[in-house]
Amino acid sequence: MVTSAVAQRFNRFSNLSTVGLWNSNIREALNQGYTQKSLLLFRQMKQMGLEPDHLTFPFVAKACGKLSNLSYSQIVHTHVVKSPFQSDIFVQTAMVDMYVKCKHLECAFNLFERMPVRDVASWNAMLMGFAQSGRIDRVSILFREMRFSGIQADSVTVVGLTQSICYSKNLKLVKAIHSFGIQIGIESNVSVANTWIAAYAKCGELGLAESVFDGICMGLRTVVSWNSMIAGYAYFEKFLDAVNFYKWMLHDEYRPDISTILNLLSSCVQPEALIQGKMIHAHGIQVGCDLDITVGNTLISMYSKCGAIDSARYLFDSMSSRTCVSWTAMIGGYAEKGDLDEALTLFYAMEAVGEKPDLVTVVSLISGCGQTGALELGRWVDSYAISNELKNSVVVCNALIDMYMKCGSINDAREIFYTIPERTVVSWTTMIAGCALNGEFKEALDLFFSMVELGLKPNHITFLAVLQACTHAGFLEKGWECFDLMTKVYKINPGLDHYSCVADLLGRRGKLKEALDLIHSMPIKPDAGIWGALLAACKIHHDVEIGEYVACHLFELEPQTAVSYVEMANIYASAGRWDGVARIRTLMKCNGVKKLPGQSLVQVNGKSHVFTVEDSCHPEGLLIYEMLDGLALQLKEEGFSPHLQGILEHKLE
Repeated sequence: MVTSAVAQRFNRFSNLSTVGLWNSNIREALNQGYTQKSLLLFRQMKQMGLEPDHLTFPFVAKACGKLSNLSYSQIVHTHVVKSPFQSDIFVQTAMVDMYVKCKHLECAFNLFERMPVRDVASWNAMLMGFAQSGRIDRVSILFREMRFSGIQADSVTVVGLTQSICYSKNLKLVKAIHSFGIQIGIESNVSVANTWIAAYAKCGELGLAESVFDGICMGLRTVVSWNSMIAGYAYFEKFLDAVNFYKWMLHDEYRPDISTILNLLSSCVQPEALIQGKMIHAHGIQVGCDLDITVGNTLISMYSKCGAIDSARYLFDSMSSRTCVSWTAMIGGYAEKGDLDEALTLFYAMEAVGEKPDLVTVVSLISGCGQTGALELGRWVDSYAISNELKNSVVVCNALIDMYMKCGSINDAREIFYTIPERTVVSWTTMIAGCALNGEFKEALDLFFSMVELGLKPNHITFLAVLQACTHAGFLEKGWECFDLMTKVYKINPGLDHYSCVADLLGRRGKLKEALDLIHSMPIKPDAGIWGALLAACKIHHDVEIGEYVACHLFELEPQTAVSYVEMANIYASAGRWDGVARIRTLMKCNGVKKLPGQSLVQVNGKSHVFTVEDSCHPEGLLIYEMLDGLALQLKEEGFSPHLQGILEHKLE
């Protein structure tokens, strides 16, 4: 009897030792990145008749979460329910986190609610799930319940709360969470500080982001700290600040990683940043990440956006392997440049090699069609989207609405808009902006107020679109109503574009003094766009005095831009001030300003043709000019007389 009891005890300890060995092997496979292997080991363990313990299930749950595989997760959950550990707090927390990682938040929440005991890790798992999906309302409710339950928040809680706020870009809430973090004493945690840097940067408060960065002890800063700050500069396309910060990072002997290079490249999206982009490319080669496909794709995008399309194509052609993103980046580069012929050639080549275009590829082509007015090609892309089941995406539909509106095909845009199952704020905004562009100002306003009545919250772009509609229509009262709605009801701070619209609207209605007062009262420094809008109004109403004042600001802001000089010359000419016209011409010569002739583009048989003023290079030039002379004669018969502006602009070239 005694011998039997000893044997049973020995077998139990032997079994535990064996389960511990399996746990060790599963954990090792997981840590080394062999996720599938860890699940295979779990299966083999069960096949050998061994029962998992409270340590096995969290390892396996983590593997399912990494794979984001719901089917595997449900199988593991079934094993947990059949085991003695279904009420174990650590196992249950692992199950919640597993469902969160699989993007099945309701499954995770149902399991979380049934937990008899919950610690801070359980609450954090659920909070992070809602935070990462942008469900700020659920995060807020859950956090209040957590505090009411007497659970003390920790650094993970604060990171989750901060991440959730990032989606709404609510600066007030970020500051509140920052204060809360200081109250509970976790401000020295570098992970928390890095999250705050990213949050402030996304809210546009780069100064506060820098303050948080400066507050991290030099010995505690990580590459992530530097990357978070560089990403903030990149988000607002401040490439010089990003590069200077990178130089500081190198000076402090921090080694950049792939994220550093990617963030730096993302900041270079304009022609002026090309030199810096090339320097970063060289550093990427030195770091050894130039062969990474993500870096390669970002380089193609960077060179394209900086106007060096040939460099982008050289990189693309040099790639040993290409993904859909690689093809899309190159196609998007040509489409953005207006070279739809090459974009379409690459699109066909992409399909020929078996790489299926995705919705981003299609949206790039649609955008290019809108920019160049290529309506027929746009319709072909529309048909392609239908046949490849991409038109189910609201993103594609929004792009098509924008394209049709820019091509002047309003009815096609309306048809898509009214057949979208779920119209987003972007859908409404695109439609409103399109109506404004095509002179359908009343429809633009009706759409805006319908959107508001439906409970959709307009954003700063929506208000810009509706203000543009009011400006072009001359609806002064409606313009002020929308401006007040934006600032007083929706608490959106106006940007330069919004102020420019209001100043333009006042100017067009002859209220030049009021427009000037508005510009002087702005909380932000006026740019050339605002002064330019007022100068155009001065030209309409022949106001030389205010025009001279505005032109001085423009000449200072943009001394090499010809438009302001031409506008002021027109104002002088309309008032018969030919001495003023002569002074403007002299000033242009002194400053080396040249007015480039305007270009027009027309699509014929799917090919784009560009021509300029008095262009005589076209092989059918004589026939074209004969037709134009006929049209000009018909216009004169209808009572049209050319405006003085056209004559002056030609003389000032």
